[in-house]
Amino acid sequence: MTGLVSYHAGLAAEDIVARNYAARAHQVAARRWRGKSGEIDLVLRDGETVVFVEVKKSASFAQAAQRLGRRQMDRLCTSAAEFLAGEPRGQLTDMRFDLALVDRLGAVNVIENAFMEA
Repeated sequence: MTGLVSYHAGLAAEDIVARNYAARAHQVAARRWRGKSGEIDLVLRDGETVVFVEVKKSASFAQAAQRLGRRQMDRLCTSAAEFLAGEPRGQLTDMRFDLALVDRLGAVNVIENAFMEA
């Protein structure tokens, strides 16, 4: 039962974040995009820039931020490279990685360019 509740809480957090980006004129390109390397919560377009968004929900923004580790960042970078392979400019596509934090009240804190492939 706990897994099901967490799953639906994650979906709700992703919906809140997608609406936040839509209000800032970003276009949703994909939700829960899955490649061979893993899943990306949201893929958005901000003009010519592709924005890969990892959504983390917890009681507070600080707790949510702590849920993103190096291993997951590496997986997201690999998945993003897979996604970009299907773009007209491929790996030359302008892109960024955002971290969207959602607290227990449903408030959103977006950290743009939260990490880059190292």
